[in-house]
Amino acid sequence: MESGEVNFKSAGKFLLELKKEFRRGNEESVKVVDLKRIEQGGKMIEEFVQEFKRIARGSGYKGRVLIEEFKRGINGVIRRKLMEVKRPSTSIEQWYNCAINLDKY
Repeated sequence: MESGEVNFKSAGKFLLELKKEFRRGNEESVKVVDLKRIEQGGKMIEEFVQEFKRIARGSGYKGRVLIEEFKRGINGVIRRKLMEVKRPSTSIEQWYNCAINLDKY
């Protein structure tokens, strides 16, 4: 708009696109808050992992930050077992699988 070019045929289409852009940013912020709040509690680890994955999608979190949020949310017993593993996992998928396997024993 600053350059004087308008790529929208109507004000309605412009407002629709503007709302979509702001909604995307808002959805990411909501997902981040949800990641910081989620806790395993009384859920089975498999259920927690599925819920965590659903929330993590679209949060913008990746790598170490995502792993730290996952560790924070799981119950203490499983977290301690994960910390005692000889070779710590390097990807979030490995953390999911390791937590599920450790919970079985």
